[in-house]
Amino acid sequence: MIESMPLASIVGGLLIGSSAALLLVFNGRIAGIAGVLGGLLEGLAERGPTEEKRWRVMFVAGLLIGGVVLRGFDPAFLPGPVGDSLITSTIAGLLVGFGTRLGSGCTSGHGICGLSRLSTRSLAATVIFMAVAIATTFVVRHGIGVTA
Repeated sequence: MIESMPLASIVGGLLIGSSAALLLVFNGRIAGIAGVLGGLLEGLAERGPTEEKRWRVMFVAGLLIGGVVLRGFDPAFLPGPVGDSLITSTIAGLLVGFGTRLGSGCTSGHGICGLSRLSTRSLAATVIFMAVAIATTFVVRHGIGVTA
């Protein structure tokens, strides 16, 4: 694997950006995870296979298989569950889902796909995501004395 964190970040960013661009160019689809998964869950109610379900299933399967393959090569990349309880993780997941619906998309949809399409809505959402993340980190590290 790549030993340098900046180099790994650049390579990862290039892979994510080029993958999102290829999906848009060749399939006309936006690679926002919340939209892909939400559309898949809505489509499950429909009977029979459809092209719409097919590409969404392949997209989500690729994410999951990619994680499994990466863990096979280097388990340190995906070390396993964090120390939080199942209740805490469930509440956190529900809050993330609520925020994703409230923001009309997730960080990948707005931050990668939306900004690259010069969407003003995505710019506003990304600025808010980043501001909240910075404020949360500051409060956790300095306000309540928890360190990472």
